[in-house]
Amino acid sequence: MGWFKQVKSPKLKSSKKVKTDTPTGLWKKCSHCGEILQSERLRESNQVCPYCDHHFRLGAIERLELICDEESFLPLGEDLTTSDPLTFVDKISYKDRLDKAFEKTGLRDGTLAGTCTIDGKPAAIAVMNFQFMGGSMGVVTGEKIARVMDEAYKKKIPAIVICCSGGARMQEGILSLMQMGKTSASRQRLKNAGLPYISVLTDPTTGGVAASFAMLGDVNLAEPKALIGFAGPRVIEQSIRQTLPEGFQRSEFLYDHGFVDRIVHRKDLKKELSFFMDMFGSNTKKKKKSKV
Repeated sequence: MGWFKQVKSPKLKSSKKVKTDTPTGLWKKCSHCGEILQSERLRESNQVCPYCDHHFRLGAIERLELICDEESFLPLGEDLTTSDPLTFVDKISYKDRLDKAFEKTGLRDGTLAGTCTIDGKPAAIAVMNFQFMGGSMGVVTGEKIARVMDEAYKKKIPAIVICCSGGARMQEGILSLMQMGKTSASRQRLKNAGLPYISVLTDPTTGGVAASFAMLGDVNLAEPKALIGFAGPRVIEQSIRQTLPEGFQRSEFLYDHGFVDRIVHRKDLKKELSFFMDMFGSNTKKKKKSKV
């Protein structure tokens, strides 16, 4: 085998990165159609692909800018932060995960809550942020959602929640699951008072969020092709050992089966919310008149 020892190993190309003056973040690849898109053009289209209409995930602040009238948003509970009640540690501590999420988003929690006007009409609104630990629902998020609904009850205005979450936050254990009951109770009080609650389901809306306030709207709106459901498709397939239908748990599938009332393109969302606020507002006035 002497000949084998005489074979020279091939020279590997240097792994050093070539320095360039090109700024990063100028381009983004569409995960649906594969087109390479200008980041600036995506921002102008509210993170919607101009070729295939794919809706990229949108941050909470950008959603508020898209929906609320300019400078009308007044925050609720912006100083609320988790106390890490279980001192949870997996690969890293929960505290370190929260610090990393804060560095990434500049927010202390994954949900923004407050009051605003939409086409001049007042509303209480909460927006979940997937960029903050996958939009997971912990004690703070549950408290903010409940406060939004309670503020709507107090001021007799519509409540709107933009859902975007992977579910309950495991680092807070049973305390996070308790928020399902807490938020559902606040929603029921709105219902008893005849006040409208509009739920907007975006990609993804899953787990404990989908099993509580997300699906309890008087009207459930959804963005195109959003993943909506309790357990994910892979978990379901592994559990029942069957292949799921194409498009299972996407907005269009749920719309066809009556779980979603309307699929709304992002550019039309503000107009759609304004329409339903007008509709519910006129119905509320009629009810008040009939009692006199």
